[in-house]
Amino acid sequence: MRLNTIDIVILLVYFAAMVAVGIYVTRRASRNLDSYFLGGKEMPWWLLGISNASAMWDVTGTMWFVYILFTYGMKAVFLPWLWPTFNQIFEAIYLSRWVRSSNARTGAEWITTRFGAGRGGELSKAVIVVFALINVVGFVSYNFQGMGKFCEVFLDPFFKETFGIDPTPAAYAITIMTVTAVYVVLGGMLSVVLTDFTQFILMVISGFVIGGIALASVPAGAHLGVVPADWSNIFFGWDIALDWSRTLPALNAKIASDGYTPIFSLFFLVMFSKGVAVSLAGVAPNYDMQRVLAAKTPKEASLMSAIVSVCLVPRWVMIGGITLLGLVYVTPELNKMGKDIDFELVLPLVINRFLPAGLTGILLAGLMSSFMASFSATVNAGAAYLVNDLYKNYLHPSASNRTLIFASYLGSALILAAGIVIGGYVSSITEITLWIVAGLYGGYTASNVLKWYWWRLNGYGYFWGMLIGIVAAMLLPVVKKQFALEFNDVYAFPVIVFCSFIGCVAGSLLTAPVEAETLKSFYRSVRPWGFWKPVYEMIKADDAGVEPNRDMARDLSNCAVGIVWQLMLVTIPLYVIFRNLTAVLICGGILVATSVFLKIRWYNHLASDATIADASRSSRAAAANFVG
Repeated sequence: MRLNTIDIVILLVYFAAMVAVGIYVTRRASRNLDSYFLGGKEMPWWLLGISNASAMWDVTGTMWFVYILFTYGMKAVFLPWLWPTFNQIFEAIYLSRWVRSSNARTGAEWITTRFGAGRGGELSKAVIVVFALINVVGFVSYNFQGMGKFCEVFLDPFFKETFGIDPTPAAYAITIMTVTAVYVVLGGMLSVVLTDFTQFILMVISGFVIGGIALASVPAGAHLGVVPADWSNIFFGWDIALDWSRTLPALNAKIASDGYTPIFSLFFLVMFSKGVAVSLAGVAPNYDMQRVLAAKTPKEASLMSAIVSVCLVPRWVMIGGITLLGLVYVTPELNKMGKDIDFELVLPLVINRFLPAGLTGILLAGLMSSFMASFSATVNAGAAYLVNDLYKNYLHPSASNRTLIFASYLGSALILAAGIVIGGYVSSITEITLWIVAGLYGGYTASNVLKWYWWRLNGYGYFWGMLIGIVAAMLLPVVKKQFALEFNDVYAFPVIVFCSFIGCVAGSLLTAPVEAETLKSFYRSVRPWGFWKPVYEMIKADDAGVEPNRDMARDLSNCAVGIVWQLMLVTIPLYVIFRNLTAVLICGGILVATSVFLKIRWYNHLASDATIADASRSSRAAAANFVG
């Protein structure tokens, strides 16, 4: 398909507008690091929530979700738990409040409030910075893969016919990343959030347009003649039992290579357990944590996390619409490709075929904006760790604001370059996705679960647990290649977590505990539940009126109900697109019931801003003492 002139104009105007925003807010963002990386902590929670959702609505992830829904049917609604998507529920219920109470600027700075400023604290800060940078570079590589494939489908005909050139997918990705980096580098967090908001509006419009086209173009039930039996059933037994031999035989081989079968129930159990463990570990040191720390108060941090799932409903409308159009109209085209089908191209193929001139440009701007939102948030978060936790702390402690902002520009460029180089060696979106969610987060989980719920974990234990986990994650693809092992990376997660756990416990018990005053300050400000009795007893000796946190049962039950609530926000738009009225009514009833439950058991119990502000002030004073 050759893009119409109006489509090209729309794309160029959009890119120019985004760069203009970055230039416009440069002066305000350059006041200090809080302004550059956290927007001065002045932005409303709903805007931060939309920005967070926009960053998660990336084109690479959308292409992958379309592929899994196309292939696995309604059972695919569980596969986003690989990340896991329900970590937003744990954050909304209690973890965002715990994190925001620190008043830190980055995850590494937050670590100081838990482990102090001694050698153990410094080691724990260093290792979380290393993890954060590996994580950020991994996500840049992930975005590199998706954007290259996406642009190739749409822009190749234009460049061949107009200029007689045939750019590679890598060339497209590098160009778009460079344009995006301009407004990220110039405007920092403020430009990221403002452009995220614009991009979110575009994506919402695009999502409902695609959903409407699918409903108008595809007769009710037409997809049922293409898909295998049980495709529409959300439930599964020992295995998913989907046979594509009749309509698209190549998918059977793809299902086998994905590694979710032949025992899907076992895979589901490991995936869900992994998701709960990662969620208990709290906010990962990426753009998600940056928005939590940028919230005005801990209560607003919770509300910000809660709204993310609601904001992503239009994304599922888009995914359902593209999948429906692909099943009915693109399946014959895929069959003609033979065995070498790249099913991750279903999304661009559908858009290429069904949208008219003008609307294609708007939708392409929307989808490219989803990439830009995710990419820009990732780069900005990574630069925060490079500058705030490495350059400022160790290389140039007395640097002026101007020097630090310039260092932020350079840090963003370094992250971009590293992600592009690594992205060139990755063969598919699924490959990098599984390594990030299974391997890398396996190394993160044990240390970060224990830091919340076990008082005895110290900086040395945190360091060794994280280091062992990161090394194990980095070795995972090497070991698989060296020994020609064929298994889904998710199955490596328990092994990596176990090794990391041993490092945490051994490193902590073989060294002295964290200083009592540090633990007492952390407990007073965050008020975690878990194995904190010795610290509570120390505080009670000084203040007989102090009470322990008894909210564990309520928080965890709210998380369980919240997972169901979030799942309904995924299934309802999909069932609407597939015109399953019975399922829509059932899921709608469950959504209402879970919403009422959470209103009573969660929202009504959120601490007032005044109460939490006191805790935040206490934590700020403690953090200032630690940092010196």
